[in-house]
Amino acid sequence: MTRILLALLFAIALCSSRASAQAGPVEGSKEWQVWTGGGHGINGSQQHDGIFNFGGRFGIVLTKPHGPGFLSGRLEYAVDVVPVFLVTQKTGTAYGFGINPFAFKWALAKPKTVIPYFEIGGGTLFTNVKVPENTSRVNFTTGGAFGLHIPRDKFTISAEVRFMHISNGSIANLNPGINTIQFRLGFGLFTQPK
Repeated sequence: MTRILLALLFAIALCSSRASAQAGPVEGSKEWQVWTGGGHGINGSQQHDGIFNFGGRFGIVLTKPHGPGFLSGRLEYAVDVVPVFLVTQKTGTAYGFGINPFAFKWALAKPKTVIPYFEIGGGTLFTNVKVPENTSRVNFTTGGAFGLHIPRDKFTISAEVRFMHISNGSIANLNPGINTIQFRLGFGLFTQPK
């Protein structure tokens, strides 16, 4: 896991040397981020399942600010690669990785020191054992988040609360799913070509 973190940090440093850093999201900027998160199941038989994940994000801010009043914001499309995804269950820990090719973020335009955002997205999770127990090693993830970007001079810290649903979409006989609340912390930057 340390090697993955170092590789992602190196990639961010390499990309930042080829582009100018931005304090926050602007039209055409690219977001590079490493993040980690964790939480627990909140439903029925899966409420004691624990989640921990670590990943990287690449995003592109697609628009200038749009919308009425305080809801005026910018739309960003992003992809998350999740090389570490752990699910602790009664039967043990499932080790997995995921890819989330659909993340759409609405970052509010008005605040400058702290930038609130809302996000929806989804992807696929592959694990070494069945998640939940006796279901499937392939699952789909969907969810939403509310977070804050905290821009610094050359980088951005992000903190968010995320709801994530994990289920196999009925590709297996059983599909109880896991609903989770997670907390995520990210470190990254927004770049724009010179």
